[in-house]
Amino acid sequence: MKHGQKVEVQNPNGNQVQYQKRRVFPTDSRKYCYSLETEERRRYLVRATFQYGNLTNGGTYPQFQLYLDATKWATVSIYDGKRVFVKEIIFRAPSNSVDVCVCCATTGSPFISTVELRPLNLSMYATDFEDDFFLKVAARINFGAPSEDAVRGLASPWYGSGTKLSCREGNRNIEIGTREYPPVKVMQTAVVGTKGLLSYRLNLEDFPTNARAYAYLAEIEDLGQNETRKFKLAQPYFADYSNAVVNIAENANGSYTLYEPSYMNRTPDSTRGPLLNAMEISEYQEISSKISKQDSNCVSAFATLSDEIIPKNEGDPCVPTSWEWVNCSTITPPRITKINLTRRNLTGEIAQELNNMDALEELWLNGNLLTGQLPDMSNLINLKIVHLENNKLTGSLPSYLGSLPSLQALYVAFTHQC
Repeated sequence: MKHGQKVEVQNPNGNQVQYQKRRVFPTDSRKYCYSLETEERRRYLVRATFQYGNLTNGGTYPQFQLYLDATKWATVSIYDGKRVFVKEIIFRAPSNSVDVCVCCATTGSPFISTVELRPLNLSMYATDFEDDFFLKVAARINFGAPSEDAVRGLASPWYGSGTKLSCREGNRNIEIGTREYPPVKVMQTAVVGTKGLLSYRLNLEDFPTNARAYAYLAEIEDLGQNETRKFKLAQPYFADYSNAVVNIAENANGSYTLYEPSYMNRTPDSTRGPLLNAMEISEYQEISSKISKQDSNCVSAFATLSDEIIPKNEGDPCVPTSWEWVNCSTITPPRITKINLTRRNLTGEIAQELNNMDALEELWLNGNLLTGQLPDMSNLINLKIVHLENNKLTGSLPSYLGSLPSLQALYVAFTHQC
């Protein structure tokens, strides 16, 4: 990370090394991004954590935005300096990298404590909607846990529910070899509805919304020969999802085996109360469009012409905030409408990819050391203003420039054009 500065955290959370310092970024219009390498079309979990520490000199806690690529992930609002705020999101990688960005502070300055990228087993967290939605983790609850301390799983920590419901705890190994692989320690505890009803209410940020909920069930008690545990999973206001009857031992082919219900169970009465080991709820976060491929290729080519303009840790050229030398449209996906690289010590030839930027309206390349001939720009039907003066360009002006329908001004004075 080339930007921001390390700051000692006053009264950090415990003795964990990663929370002894935080990286604080300037309060400005730019975004600051960590680019993480990924394998295209593989699923990953990204976790970002934030611990501010004690306020100093009468300051205020910060509030700012967190982005994954061009998609708004969360608003980070710090209100307790000792607490570690955790944001998690699951996605299928659209390319060979993904950007985690902070920006747009409304109070204080953006900062971050840690960023984790965890590749997931191939079947984990697969959905029918992953081309259009990320999964933003809203809750991950370890029912029946003896404390609210976290239990680390393959991908994520699970937190005790702190519920006062009747709890059960076992010590036998639980077979967890299904899609999501919750930790064995999580599946060894549960809450039980001793009076035939088990009800649990969650207050979740940004809800109600479209979400994916998973209940994890494993029979952790030895049932008698004539005993059964069968119950319905009832979701208020959604009758179609409240008809499923779950028999854990029967559906999982035995006790001490994980069962993930699919709402296709039909069994009769029960002698034991309902049981729940764990639950995971994730919000569907619609994926926002990144800059178009042709624009991205062109600005990347321009960035190689000068060490001064290489976009270090700045993510997408347009979203959520644009690079300082480009202007972008508000359409989806965003397009670049202006490039302003006046007096930026550009050397070499103008990128051939420029002809693909058919939304470009203004091109300012004056006052540099550009050489060679003008590339083909005949496709730039929206181009209005071009500044090429004070360079070392050679060759003649192409005749098509006079036919560009939107062109209003062309500046080539004091160049080496003929």
